[in-house]
Amino acid sequence: SHIGSSRLGSRGRRDSPGGPVWLPYAGRSCVTSPPGKMGCCGGKDIKEISIKSKHFPEFRKGLQPMPGKVVAITGCTSGTGRCCAQVCAELGAKVVLLNRDSDRAVDAFEQLKGVATASGAPAPVHVPCDLQSFSSVRQAAAKLNEELQDSGLDVLCNNAGIMGFGDIATKDGCDIQMQTNHTSHFLLTALCFPLLQKAAELRGGARIVNHSSAARKMDPPMDNKFDTKYVLKNGGQLGGDSHKMFKGANFQRYQQTKLANVIFTYALRDKLQAAGSPIIALVAHPGVAPTTLADTMFAAGGGNDVKTMPTGVRNMIFASMMQSVEDGSMGIIRCCCDPAAKSGNFFGPVGKRDGSARHDKKEYKGKADLLLEEKLADEESWTALWSASEEVTECKFAI
Repeated sequence: SHIGSSRLGSRGRRDSPGGPVWLPYAGRSCVTSPPGKMGCCGGKDIKEISIKSKHFPEFRKGLQPMPGKVVAITGCTSGTGRCCAQVCAELGAKVVLLNRDSDRAVDAFEQLKGVATASGAPAPVHVPCDLQSFSSVRQAAAKLNEELQDSGLDVLCNNAGIMGFGDIATKDGCDIQMQTNHTSHFLLTALCFPLLQKAAELRGGARIVNHSSAARKMDPPMDNKFDTKYVLKNGGQLGGDSHKMFKGANFQRYQQTKLANVIFTYALRDKLQAAGSPIIALVAHPGVAPTTLADTMFAAGGGNDVKTMPTGVRNMIFASMMQSVEDGSMGIIRCCCDPAAKSGNFFGPVGKRDGSARHDKKEYKGKADLLLEEKLADEESWTALWSASEEVTECKFAI
């Protein structure tokens, strides 16, 4: 389940033997697991989770064509990222997929080529990008600046993320979740900023899209206040490992990354507006949807208590919490595609919409509507996050 990114939904397909099997049920997110393999909620005997898309079909009808636009998306081998990439291609945009090299990346690229051809859109481009390595991000940014120097980049969608990992340091010395979910995206955005400026000069605007989560704020005893120690090179020294879902140090670190996504958006908005830039910054969250994010979480030991539950009970609980992947993807798609979106807008299921700093389970499902300004992402946190991110990436991001 996400509380982050999710899987491709009703426009499903069958993958190669041994991978997830997407069933082409119209209007549904539906996944089954091959025998003996882990499914979308973890465990070995998951047969099917099928969730009807409630809001996406009508939402999709209202999206405007995007001919001549260029959209780059991280983490689009599956889930909301893949759904967003497909929609942008259907709308006529040139889509750049930023994924680690893998069979899944090849599969997503080949499938999107077919979508682009059928839609009369430019052929997509794959640029290798491993967000757990600043060196890889720099190489990806260099490739983007080379490939897109004439057209510029209309949308940079910082979608990729991981959840519930242990207290692990990357080779750069950062927390693995923070580097993947925020700091590498900060670096990518800084290095691709000239491309966004180029698109804004050519076509009047550009946008940066970040992907947060309902887990940007959690219940006590977790501390929701942003702390730069999670951004700095303290990987492996941030509370140790925990094994209960949405509890303990693994999820405290995750919460900090998802709050950082909102803080980064608001800091960008402030700096861009102060500079008089036509570039805007937006953020979304997907609610909860079937996701490979849960697979990696269980594999990393972040939800062992849930893994031990009977499969049928676990699936029933998850299904009751979730909305379809398509419904979950509406937030980032709106950020990428809605011409009426304003800088700083936060789209997703709005939940109670009471401005509380507590976790809101009502945010798990719903349309991608406008949330209230996130109070935890205050001006003090904008400055702190920006400074820490520049220090860690060794990249001065001046706007």
